[in-house]
Amino acid sequence: MDKKATVLSILNDLTGEDFTNNLDEDLFASGLIDSMDTVQLLLQLQSQLGMDVPVSEFDRNQWNTPAKIIKKAEDAD
Repeated sequence: MDKKATVLSILNDLTGEDFTNNLDEDLFASGLIDSMDTVQLLLQLQSQLGMDVPVSEFDRNQWNTPAKIIKKAEDAD
């Protein structure tokens, strides 16, 4: 599974939503993700993709859409 598919799978597990055709949905403004979900998201990204993002460095504005999260995952290499 590529990084995009992995991120979309994690987001689907967290929200029950499929973002394949809606990569610019603001996850926080829409209420789909809250602070507890953010911790889960970061844990899953670390577990499944090896990304290490400390919560203290998490900036909601840089992680608020599926497209931005996918870009972070792809840039992590």
